[in-house]
Amino acid sequence: MKLPISRYCQWARAMFGFAIVVAANTSYGADWIISGNDAKYQRVEGLDTYPENPKSDTLTLLDASHFPPRVERQVEVENGVQGPPQAVAITPDATIALVGAPTRYDHATSQLLMDTFVQVVDLKKREPTVVRIEVGSHPQGIAVNRAGSLALVACVDGSVVQLRIEGTHVSLAASLRVGQKRLAGVSFTHDGRHALVALRDEQGVAVLDVADDKVTDSGLRLSSGVAPYTVDVSSDGNWAVVSDVGLAGLPSYRGTLVGDSDTVTLIDVSHEPFRAVQHVSVPSLPEGVAISADGKWIGVQSMDGSNLRAGNPGRRAQGKIVLFAIRDGRAVNVAAVAGGQASQGIVFTADSKYLIVQYNVEKQLAIFDVNGGNLRDTGQRIALSGGPSSIRTTPR
Repeated sequence: MKLPISRYCQWARAMFGFAIVVAANTSYGADWIISGNDAKYQRVEGLDTYPENPKSDTLTLLDASHFPPRVERQVEVENGVQGPPQAVAITPDATIALVGAPTRYDHATSQLLMDTFVQVVDLKKREPTVVRIEVGSHPQGIAVNRAGSLALVACVDGSVVQLRIEGTHVSLAASLRVGQKRLAGVSFTHDGRHALVALRDEQGVAVLDVADDKVTDSGLRLSSGVAPYTVDVSSDGNWAVVSDVGLAGLPSYRGTLVGDSDTVTLIDVSHEPFRAVQHVSVPSLPEGVAISADGKWIGVQSMDGSNLRAGNPGRRAQGKIVLFAIRDGRAVNVAAVAGGQASQGIVFTADSKYLIVQYNVEKQLAIFDVNGGNLRDTGQRIALSGGPSSIRTTPR
């Protein structure tokens, strides 16, 4: 049956619009970001509390190719706030998410218990499934390579566990001893030939070699500040950044801390051997750090005393979001704005235009406009059922 010209044009426009919607919702047009949310823990004016009968922990899948970013899916998992805010990862095609085991509070003994598994979340299914893989130690940072074939899990016993990814199947491949004490964040370089691991308790950053999905320790160690924590690498192949959380990040540190400054380390990964080229001062406890995909900006989420208890002279109501520009091989502080209370991770959107920050106490994701270096709080918030504690983008 032939349609009249006017009706045919209407039909063609409708079909074209439908095609655009479909394309926008494929993994190729989306900017996938995941946030792990801990509902068991609540910080109250710097005090750790564990309410009875909490809601379930969750994993939130966002598409940040829209503004504001859109929640596409939420899955019940087990999540924990303790450790660097990089205990989740997602494959390039957004079919598999990895979530580190939580720390659980035992009310009977008033102790934190550390589980030793990684959860594999199959996001491709209409009803996502969660499978556990035992890794032998408590996970901290998790990273997936750009090929989507290998994941690295940095653990508290100093080991880096290697997970093989084949479609939606994930299996334990090997374990490599990198340190004797706790590791923290981990990230692959853009070319996938190396990975950087934060040696939280032993200081510095370990450089790993990766070839044919086999991982070895290069033996190279890079300078850092005290207690290196979160690690991120730019997609232009030039830079890596590490947040150094200072004395507060050391095990069982005894003494009173009043929110003094800490550092972020800039690392040149454009040629080998890699080397740390700059340590910049930031407000206390830079829990999260991120570098934009275009390699032009560094975003830092610092607690800045908002984690301290009432009565501490360093106590502040809000943390700080700090923006650095990378100019002529140096990080230059260009802006700082108020953030949330004891906030956690931070990531850039794929277009490098926005920062997404985990407001843990407020149970929100906050969106900031980079705006050419004129950092601005957009006022947009995404409500979550638990305090966001770890955040990652797809590998870039």
